[in-house]
Amino acid sequence: MKRICIISDTHGLLRDEVKAELMASDIIIHAGDIDTNSVLQTLLQYGELHIVRGNNDCGWAAHLPECLAIAIEGVRFFIVHDKKDIPYDLMDTDVVIYGHSHMFAEKMVDGMLLLNPGSCGKRRFNLEITMCRMYVNEGSYHYEKIVIA
Repeated sequence: MKRICIISDTHGLLRDEVKAELMASDIIIHAGDIDTNSVLQTLLQYGELHIVRGNNDCGWAAHLPECLAIAIEGVRFFIVHDKKDIPYDLMDTDVVIYGHSHMFAEKMVDGMLLLNPGSCGKRRFNLEITMCRMYVNEGSYHYEKIVIA
């Protein structure tokens, strides 16, 4: 079983609560808008990282992919920053992770989970600061929303 920390839209800020979750996880998925190379370098210190470039990740992040397809413990993921960039033909995908809106969202579509962990970086308007924890094991998964006070 693997524990995955799913985050997005950190915008140059890694809160202590986020760092604690990163430390307790086996794998990190970041759905973009990292904003600074220093946050990327910090994330790399926590271990296995799967990360995509967001619309605010310029110059320094040119080497990061815009989307990524991976499998963890038999669960197939597709990661992208903006929901509008999700392809329509994701037949072999179990979970789509995206960010951009800063709002937590979860929706099942034809057996595929669309999951936005929300933003755990700088607060935008009066939106909750959120992230997700997911456990994957032998082709199955369960997840939970984490709200940061």
